[in-house]
Amino acid sequence: MEKKVSSEVLFTGNVITVYKDQVECQNGMLADREIVRHHGGVGILATVDDKIILVKQYRYAYQQDTIEIPAGKLEFDEEIKKAAKRELEEETGYSCKDLELITDIFPTPGYCDEIIHLYEAKGLYKKENPLSGDDDEFIDVLYVPVDQAYQMVIDKKINDSKTMIAIMKAYIDKHAK
Repeated sequence: MEKKVSSEVLFTGNVITVYKDQVECQNGMLADREIVRHHGGVGILATVDDKIILVKQYRYAYQQDTIEIPAGKLEFDEEIKKAAKRELEEETGYSCKDLELITDIFPTPGYCDEIIHLYEAKGLYKKENPLSGDDDEFIDVLYVPVDQAYQMVIDKKINDSKTMIAIMKAYIDKHAK
């Protein structure tokens, strides 16, 4: 286990805070750790008629469109399930009666403390007047059959880890019956 010796804030933004910590390693050696602190996020596996609801959007960091499950960041002190329902509604126009936790994932544990809470939507229904999404988000909603979504992962057309996990779960659930 590493013990924090000192910590310095390098950057504070709207989504992340970056720290440079000095730690003492198990062998007594001192080392630096650059850590991105993040409020966390949610991702939602939502299916309609054996089709997974996916969203296509441009991701600036990668300079390309990605295909992902509906997802988003937690607002400060926001309840996780409320955030999941909010993101599902904003991005797809759907809501659900309940959410079942699939797992919590650590997308980049080497330098970031973000946790993505991955849920499966239960009792999905279309909202008449859904919440609108963020003004700077431009999303296309896709309805992809489970087997086709699985093949998109195999063919490297879907690279997002939370989406890959959700698709694998849907695929296993479908073929385990």
